[in-house]
Amino acid sequence: MTEYAIFPLAVGINETDQGVMTYLRDYGKRIFLPIYAFYLKGGGRNILVDTGLDQFVIPPGAEEACGFPLLEFEAALDRVGLAPEAVDLIIHTHLHNDHCENDAKCPNAEIIVQRKELEFLQHPHPVDHRYYPDILDGLNVVPVDGDTAIADGIEVIFSPGHTVGGQSVAVRTAAGRAVITGFCCNAKNFPSAGPAVAPGVHINLAEAYDSIQKIKAIADILLPLHELSIGRMRQIPPAP
Repeated sequence: MTEYAIFPLAVGINETDQGVMTYLRDYGKRIFLPIYAFYLKGGGRNILVDTGLDQFVIPPGAEEACGFPLLEFEAALDRVGLAPEAVDLIIHTHLHNDHCENDAKCPNAEIIVQRKELEFLQHPHPVDHRYYPDILDGLNVVPVDGDTAIADGIEVIFSPGHTVGGQSVAVRTAAGRAVITGFCCNAKNFPSAGPAVAPGVHINLAEAYDSIQKIKAIADILLPLHELSIGRMRQIPPAP
């Protein structure tokens, strides 16, 4: 059985409100919101989960406050010995622009998205301005429907609510099943007691709530998509 190491690559950052992550919680608390591409090492193919934001702007003091480097996409890949042309597979949690703007830099990659998410990208509702309908034009996009095995040890799990076609990515590791959430959240969405907190941004609140409870229940290692502390980890699980 193939096991993977997950390398979080911080390819951008925003400054925003905690309430963007946690529905009806912590509004008015300013936070840094890192944007990651995750490199999955193992199995013979070069796999990324998301590619991040192309516009590279770092708020003053962000790197010092976060405690990890923020790098442009190419430089971040170089840290793990990759070039964009060497990326074989991109799995997208969803298609908000801050998760897929660097796809075109990976001309040889197959791109996995939920069919519902791809259809929404092509005809987005005005309520959600983060979709750019032409962002995947000319790329090798492969739509999937629902929970799908992508490779030995990697599965996507349909996780709608934040978007219509979000998918979380379950990865077999030496320390158990790690799940990169298919919706924008951070550690505050997962309190130590009680249910998980729905994402603060959602297209369907009930589905978002149900999805986050489902992912919390099945993960041995939870990787919230915008959690700051993840950027301080060289790899997940840590090297022995």
